[in-house]
Amino acid sequence: MADKYDLVVVGGGPGGIEAAKCAGTAGKRVLIIEKSGWGGTCTHRGCIPTKALLACSKHYADLKKLKRLGINVASAGFDFAAIKKHQQQMVKTAALGAQKILAGANVTMKTGEAEILSAREILTVDPAGEIENVTTDNIVIAWGSETQILPGINLSERILTSDSILNLDFLPGSIVIIGGSFIGIELATFLAELGVEVTLLEMLERILPQKDEEAAVLLTQEMTRAGIAVHTGAQLTAVTEKNNRVFITARKNSGQVELSADYALLCTGRKPSLRINELERSGISYDKKGIKVNEQMMTSVAGIYAVGDVTGGMMLAHRAAEQGKVAACTVCGLVPPQYNENFIPSVVYSHPQVAHVGFTKHSAYALGINIEVLQSGYGANIIARTELLGQGFAQALFYQDKIIGATLVGEHAADLIAPLALAVSQAMTRKQLRSWVIPHPTLSEIFTTLL
Repeated sequence: MADKYDLVVVGGGPGGIEAAKCAGTAGKRVLIIEKSGWGGTCTHRGCIPTKALLACSKHYADLKKLKRLGINVASAGFDFAAIKKHQQQMVKTAALGAQKILAGANVTMKTGEAEILSAREILTVDPAGEIENVTTDNIVIAWGSETQILPGINLSERILTSDSILNLDFLPGSIVIIGGSFIGIELATFLAELGVEVTLLEMLERILPQKDEEAAVLLTQEMTRAGIAVHTGAQLTAVTEKNNRVFITARKNSGQVELSADYALLCTGRKPSLRINELERSGISYDKKGIKVNEQMMTSVAGIYAVGDVTGGMMLAHRAAEQGKVAACTVCGLVPPQYNENFIPSVVYSHPQVAHVGFTKHSAYALGINIEVLQSGYGANIIARTELLGQGFAQALFYQDKIIGATLVGEHAADLIAPLALAVSQAMTRKQLRSWVIPHPTLSEIFTTLL
């Protein structure tokens, strides 16, 4: 007889973990199945390993500033093996933390493959090949995403993806990164700060095409200052490998660009992992953008939910977790939190960082919204100057005296965006924001000039 659960979650990434944890905490009998690593893409191939690497490269790059503070570091260097060890330790810590969260919520964890047979039945196969059928009242699909490879490009030991480059145990001498969005920019930052010759190619006319244009311009300037050659408006035409070199050609309005390097890195986005047979067998609606869900994260089939990257849209860990919370609350008969894509903050962990929530100027103008834009630079903030935090700015967008969007570029932008995300989600007025008492002297005082 098949084992019976109130909820079965397929996928142990941020969305699946949050759904399982919330339902388990509410007293439901929950099973979660993960095939390749607790914590999912975020822990093993995304957020955690890349941020561990960027922490190392930033500390090394910041040593150059110390002379201005009267500190002399005569012969600084780095140990790449130790950097990789730090990356691996952080991944292990995050994966163990995910399991601890689930265990604390009394969730049953199982490693292996899971196949959805129907809205109420799932077949599982563990690493030893043992097969088990389980029945459930509800299912949460959290299959995650996979790297998107451009047609005509063949991967190899020198033509890498954002997944495979994390397995390198040495630094390449030179690399061409194809794609100027989040992943490409973050890896370009890390490699350049450790002395790799980096070239970045972006098909569109600027990097970070979904972000504020001023933010993209400032970041491009800072990347160029760091030694990264940035080519925008470059349409890739060929990537070939010969004699231990990779050759890249691209077409620009000004003519053809021809590049060569030790390695090429494809950062051309990710796509939802869609198991077409299971979706069609169960009658779940989907398209190439992902599984279609309603406001409760329910698919077109009652009792089956989908969360995270598999639903398309912004592929962010905290977005997935929030969707998982909404799905679990619905399963448990609780009032779910209000979910709105426009309230999900996003961060590019470049140096300097770029953070955003809500509308940008471009998206507001495209909808005909008459906005007021207020902006303050890091140069006007005494802590930014004291700590040599470099270039940056904070920008707030107001409509009918309510904040509807914010962009930050500069050191600590990832942390500073959090209070603005709350303000945007609550449509706070300028009057309400002016009651915000900010300690002095702090970097967060940059907000006072926006109000």
